[in-house]
Amino acid sequence: MSAYLFLPEPEPRAAEYTIISVDDHVVEPPHTFDGRLPARLQERAPRIVETPEGNQAWEFEGDRYTQVGMNAVAGRRPETITFEPFRFDQMRQGCYDVDARVRDMDINGVWASVNFPSQITGFCGRVFFATHDQELGHACVRAWNDWLYDEWHSKYPDRIVPLGITHLTDPALAVEEIRRNAARGFTSVTFPERPHAIGLPSLWDRDHWDPIIQACVDTDTVISLHVGSSGLQNHPPGAPRLQLGATLFGQQSLRACAEWLWSEYPLRYPDLKIAMSEGGIGWVAMLLDRLDNIVDRSGYGTGWEVRPADVLRRNFWFCTIDDPSTIDTRHRIGVENIMVETDYPHGDSTWPDTQSVLEKAWGHIDPAELRAMCSENAAALYRHPLPATVLPLG
Repeated sequence: MSAYLFLPEPEPRAAEYTIISVDDHVVEPPHTFDGRLPARLQERAPRIVETPEGNQAWEFEGDRYTQVGMNAVAGRRPETITFEPFRFDQMRQGCYDVDARVRDMDINGVWASVNFPSQITGFCGRVFFATHDQELGHACVRAWNDWLYDEWHSKYPDRIVPLGITHLTDPALAVEEIRRNAARGFTSVTFPERPHAIGLPSLWDRDHWDPIIQACVDTDTVISLHVGSSGLQNHPPGAPRLQLGATLFGQQSLRACAEWLWSEYPLRYPDLKIAMSEGGIGWVAMLLDRLDNIVDRSGYGTGWEVRPADVLRRNFWFCTIDDPSTIDTRHRIGVENIMVETDYPHGDSTWPDTQSVLEKAWGHIDPAELRAMCSENAAALYRHPLPATVLPLG
């Protein structure tokens, strides 16, 4: 580890809240795919290479993916966060090693964690289901899921919530992988929040999506939709793309959530569970108000046997880092629909101070509501165990 990049090692924080973070990330280590593909495909698996510039990059299907850390900047000195980690020694070990990750969770007072993939996979597995060679892509999907299960979840089943990817270009293969993962304990799968934006059929293509959605409902698999999994919105020429994109995460979640709602899948499948990741909650009460408005005044939402706003509260969950200005809209959203993220190891992350961040923004909230939002809602949604004592008491 390049010591000059990092702040001093933090001391463990006192735990005032039991936290399940529903949006963190793994950084796939160099050996992720070793020995996990069929023999005839193994040589073509993603691999780490050294670049002429002295960096490390993933190489796959003739392309290079240079951001091996993909904003994995936890613990870095603020002045060094101006550039991405291009080598594994420029990241905390907890980014790619599960033993170190659990130690970092303990420092932060985090009980359990949902982990999305990073760049060689894409937040929703898009690198693999968009391959030129679909057989190779499907093998990589299975290999990634096997790696997460074998090396992360199985070693710490109470600490790592198993989230998988699937091969979304082929409904039959997608269903097969969702069911294979569910049979061994995976409780969530990550999809692109706007599938049509990355070349998949739109949500209104029933022949494509019906069997996939049905498999999720049949297996009680949560569909997790991460901001940016289908790319960032188009921006004006010359605009600062990353800054503008990050600023509009909430708007992107709002748009995606509305599209999934009006796809009618949540209406047709009352037991379908959809978790919106990294978009915050500031827009949710506004969306609920708007849904009621278009039914009661415009009539656009008539024809459903359940009001659209009620479907939203029944089928969707939302996550927040803190939302200090909008946490007091929680009763309109539904306290039972709100969960916490720490976004380790990204730049937005509250690690290692999530406990104090929540105390500052949420300290005025009733303990029962805090237990629900910090851990109990996530435990119920992802069917994940809680510790014997859930904080705060009272």
